[in-house]
Amino acid sequence: MILFGREEFMGRVARAKAEMRSRGIDLLLVSSPANQFYLTGYDGWSFYTPQMVAVHLDHDEPIWFGRKMDAVGAQFTAFLAPENVIAYPDKYVGSAELHPMDYLAELITERGWSGANIGVEMDDYYYTARWHQILTDALPDAHFEDAFLLVNRVRMTKSAREIEFMMQAGAIAGAAMEAARQTVAVGVRQCDVMAELYKVTTSGTPEFGGTFPCKPPNAMVGEYCSAPHLSWTDAPLVEDEIFYIEMGGVRHRYHSPLSRCVYVGTPPQELVKTTAIIREGLEAVLDKVRPGVLCEELAAAWKDVIARHGIEKDSRIGYPVGIGYPPTWGELTCSLRAGDKTVMEENMTFHCIPALWFEKYGLVVSESFVVTSDGAKTFADYPRELLTNT
Repeated sequence: MILFGREEFMGRVARAKAEMRSRGIDLLLVSSPANQFYLTGYDGWSFYTPQMVAVHLDHDEPIWFGRKMDAVGAQFTAFLAPENVIAYPDKYVGSAELHPMDYLAELITERGWSGANIGVEMDDYYYTARWHQILTDALPDAHFEDAFLLVNRVRMTKSAREIEFMMQAGAIAGAAMEAARQTVAVGVRQCDVMAELYKVTTSGTPEFGGTFPCKPPNAMVGEYCSAPHLSWTDAPLVEDEIFYIEMGGVRHRYHSPLSRCVYVGTPPQELVKTTAIIREGLEAVLDKVRPGVLCEELAAAWKDVIARHGIEKDSRIGYPVGIGYPPTWGELTCSLRAGDKTVMEENMTFHCIPALWFEKYGLVVSESFVVTSDGAKTFADYPRELLTNT
């Protein structure tokens, strides 16, 4: 299914080309699956084999380049004309003698682009050292330069349809978190709680369905809550434990993260009070959001609140989100932290996650939101409190 009209895709390509011109780049090779999806609509679980999207200033549409069997998927999901879907033979897959980048270099040469200024996503998860070596060896007349985050920055500002998908993802996130909360009980296995959450993130709501997230939820119980990026086990829940869940609703690859903690039993006042401080800080951040505000100003609003309560936190409290492919739903371009001068613009989208981690436990209340002319509009509608299983 092609999710956006040709006009929207070509607008995205035009903005990417404008940035290429400003940097003196003739040809952009896009390895990030999220950026490939943004520029073409291609959506397949095929990024475990080499694939690229090539954008040349003098070529109208991008070119999708990938494995032959996956070119069929490009016909279903990418807006591209058939001649701009180029497949390499299967003999290049898993071969010790052949590599898809050899084939791509030949394609670039055949099109007369071998002497171009070529931008590549040097720090992308999917652009490997071997890819770079093959391309630079095969294209000695080209000049290669780092174009990491070029497309990421272009896609920070969302269209109305993208925001619609993120609003739907937020509704799914809230429903999934509620399903988890209702399942939490003494004796229930941690994995069974997460199974109910996964069920809802997949099935969505009666109005629209969900799909798989780009990464598994972070879900920790008990003392493991003091570490932010661990996973659940099959251990049964016991009285007086915290179940810390960071997850995301997903709609057509657009993610709306949401984080909450569920307490098994009656929570002690210390945890209720700390959660209230997190909520106060989060809401101070959301109240600060406006076009023209710097990311560091949001971090300062959070710091002002927690400082009044004698708390310090030295890690960032958020980042931009949107399209998600493994391993992240983050856009990687900026952070809500001191010193980040990124200017917020209308229709940018962020996940604010001002979690606090202590020696024996951690607590979180997070929200994903879009920047509007009137301030922050959150994607989920879910209680900002320490949840209980009663």
